[in-house]
Amino acid sequence: MARLSEQIAIVTGGASGLGEAIVARFVREGAKVGVLDRSESGCAKLDQTFGSAVHCVVGDVRSADDNARIVSDCIERWGGLDCVIGNAGIWDYSIRLDDLAADTLASAFHELFDINVLGYMALAKAALRPLVKSKGSMIFTVSNAGFLPAGGGVLYTATKHAVVGLIRQLAWELAPHVRVNGVAPGAIATSLKGPESLGMASRKFPGEAMAAGAKNFVPIGRMPSPAEYAGAYVFFACREDNVPATGTILNHDGGLTVRGLGAIPRGGDDLVEQD
Repeated sequence: MARLSEQIAIVTGGASGLGEAIVARFVREGAKVGVLDRSESGCAKLDQTFGSAVHCVVGDVRSADDNARIVSDCIERWGGLDCVIGNAGIWDYSIRLDDLAADTLASAFHELFDINVLGYMALAKAALRPLVKSKGSMIFTVSNAGFLPAGGGVLYTATKHAVVGLIRQLAWELAPHVRVNGVAPGAIATSLKGPESLGMASRKFPGEAMAAGAKNFVPIGRMPSPAEYAGAYVFFACREDNVPATGTILNHDGGLTVRGLGAIPRGGDDLVEQD
């Protein structure tokens, strides 16, 4: 039986990368999914692929009105709301504070925080009452950068640490009615954009290069695909499997948090040879 049968969910940034993989997995598990994404072509592709199982609104996650619109559309179309997933985000391409020009720091700060943090808050605000009514859940994409340095630059890392705090605070504020959890992926090959304020909007994420070298820094020995990360969101959304968890963040990172300080990323490469 599908684990999310009859659930109604919203995914921001659902028209590409990890968000698209989450949408596909939720549909496969029986959910109806609303998507808020700024890509018209991406939304058109979702409509063509999933038909009536997905409803896409082209908009900006920073906009309270756009978040309210996708929530109201889903309720009007399908009769309720069970889960929202804040996933849209941008990366700072690991730029260091020393390399940020003083006259661009403020604009870059606001762009990163407005998309990566305010966007999540705006979604939570728009969905709060419907989720209280349904005793639903919120799930937010964090990152290994929410716990470790060098997963991004100073701006991105700060936003993801803020998301950790947001999850814990909302879990407290909304208990016992709404469960609030997070998934912190590690390295992932996706079309993550950079900030326009730093001239990085069209820069290509080095996913292929990272995947090729993943064995040298990811303990599991390879870079998981977006689809392989999506199951964690199903778990947190599932009403049967995930009754106890709120304020929980899954470090779903290929083992990066246990990599250690040695020259190699794992300690078991010779275990087969010892048999």
